[in-house]
Amino acid sequence: MNGPPLPPALPPGRVLNLPGRGEVFFRDSGGTPASSVVLLLHGWTVSADLNFFPAYACLAESYRVIAPDQRGHGRGMRSLERFRLEDCADDAAALLEQLGVSRVVVVGYSMGGPVGLLLARRHPGKVTALVLQATALEWRHTARERAVWRLLPLLDLSVRIGVGSGLADRVVAKAAGEAPELGRYGPWLAAEFQRATARDLVAAGRALGRYDARPWAGQLGIPAAVLVTTRDRLVRPAKQYELAAALRARVFEIDADHDLPLARGDEYARLTRLAADMAASAEPGTEMTRGGGRHDQV
Repeated sequence: MNGPPLPPALPPGRVLNLPGRGEVFFRDSGGTPASSVVLLLHGWTVSADLNFFPAYACLAESYRVIAPDQRGHGRGMRSLERFRLEDCADDAAALLEQLGVSRVVVVGYSMGGPVGLLLARRHPGKVTALVLQATALEWRHTARERAVWRLLPLLDLSVRIGVGSGLADRVVAKAAGEAPELGRYGPWLAAEFQRATARDLVAAGRALGRYDARPWAGQLGIPAAVLVTTRDRLVRPAKQYELAAALRARVFEIDADHDLPLARGDEYARLTRLAADMAASAEPGTEMTRGGGRHDQV
């Protein structure tokens, strides 16, 4: 893949030191003091930009958008000790405190879902609503799932060591085949895929395999929307519906795989904005499925 890694339009990026934690890189669209804030928490193996670049502009029309690279991913801080999703949640809380942001709507994709749920649990009052996408309450219920999450990080490690940039090129080529408009960003996408180290991704994968929010997620009592990717091969749709039921969330369905943000960026942006608007406008304690359990197919 030739050419310089020219990115799409992105919000301004900043680096901030979180006392006692480390430096965090994040995107911040800015806004007035009265602006509602959306915190974007990206998925496993990618950066905030890779996950959310199609949605930045759409969300920034109505919200201040803050999107950090989580530890071990992108430009995020590196964990010298065991990777813990709880630390990612506390990183996000510390960032919001440094920015003087008291309340946010969380949009969490894949791994970002568990981090968002943990942020709401560990820092009560900080999260006013949740928009969870292509994610689950846990990935350890069956022996097969436990085996998959043990092996996936090791597979990722072996592939990255074995083929290097070739893997990123193939991922980008596949995405560009589904969304030709991505072709002009190919070198940037490939470079962005390689920011994380295999060691950090292995540790994050193992943390996901240990995660289980079933005992407490239903007690959070905040408005929620869940975007279900109905052809998802990484996070089974049945697990996504289980999450929605536990949260009594409004469900949006889209016929897509786990690569939805790349493969169908415009539709992903529209749905993310729609779900964020609905969740942000709901009253605390509202069950967004009240009135029959609304499922929106798109």
